[in-house]
Amino acid sequence: MNSRRDFLQKITGGLVLLNIPPTSSAHPEQIIETPYEGPILRVAIMGLGSYGTRVAEAMQKCKMAKLTGIISGSPSKIKDWQSKYKVAEGNCYNYENFDRIKDNPEIDAVYVITPNALHHDQVIRVAKAGKHVICEKPMAINSQQAKEMIDACNQANVKLLVGYRMHFEAKTLEIVRMRREGEMGKVMFFQGLCGFKIGDPKQWRLNKALAGGGSMMDIGIYAINGARYMVGEEPVWVTAQETKTNFEIFKEGVDETIQFQMGFPSGAVASCLSSYNIDNLDRFFITAEKGFGELQPAAGYGPMEGRTNKGKLNNPHQTHQTTQMNEMAGIIFNGNQPVIPVDGYEALKDLKIIEAIYLAVKTGKKVNL
Repeated sequence: MNSRRDFLQKITGGLVLLNIPPTSSAHPEQIIETPYEGPILRVAIMGLGSYGTRVAEAMQKCKMAKLTGIISGSPSKIKDWQSKYKVAEGNCYNYENFDRIKDNPEIDAVYVITPNALHHDQVIRVAKAGKHVICEKPMAINSQQAKEMIDACNQANVKLLVGYRMHFEAKTLEIVRMRREGEMGKVMFFQGLCGFKIGDPKQWRLNKALAGGGSMMDIGIYAINGARYMVGEEPVWVTAQETKTNFEIFKEGVDETIQFQMGFPSGAVASCLSSYNIDNLDRFFITAEKGFGELQPAAGYGPMEGRTNKGKLNNPHQTHQTTQMNEMAGIIFNGNQPVIPVDGYEALKDLKIIEAIYLAVKTGKKVNL
């Protein structure tokens, strides 16, 4: 298994993918879908790797977003994608010349799906070209970079959104709804477990210069972010402990396994784990005075499995990236406000917590936020 992408696909890949509309009991001829007649978000994908491919495939089913451009350092990939997705020659760029998108009216936004350390400069260049930005998480490798990216997008008057696909996932949102509407009562505890055994030791995710860290930057961010939206508060302190068993693969600055704890203003606490060396970790659990919610898988590509004190969650599965891109088109064009934010400020909060966790590991002390 080579990456989080492989893990997320494998953890739910054995399940049957169903996309059943609420009216599935009706006869096919009775299901009438209203055509979408609004603006279409025209997107260029930067970084044509495995996840870029997943997003491109998901966008084929989007109503509100369309793949119209590609940016890559690989001429062969550009050629293949151009043929497969019918991308115009004039909408194909490399990493040296993509600033020219400034003069391309067929591209509204760029989705940056490259190694973490490249996000900062690439996002700022896209913003300066006057295009909206969607950036994969983590948005940057530190909070200072994140602030500069936010500032650049604000100055250019373009949107900066982050690929938090779980913020639009139906079962996740149902648990958040129950918590927000008081059905669970006061939240007491959250557990987030995220991990898998990483594969190729030469991949960029194990290179600190490109990844900015190890498992915490890749898979641990799901537990951090999940704790925040499940509890509904921002943590005020963290503690953390690192375990490293393979110093050859996990070199200095590349964390293998980190256990971390967070405390919230209400008194709720979170206990989480992020690992590149433990398989089958993909679970969120929240418990409160009057109820609980559980997702397992919690961050895979779906379908998710969940239950609460009311019973099994039966929200229909939809491809996460399709939903995400439709929702982001609504944010960009209509100013829609998602239940859980997906903007640069949301990503900045996660990065500040990651920095505090790394500091807690280094010092062995509680770090206040």
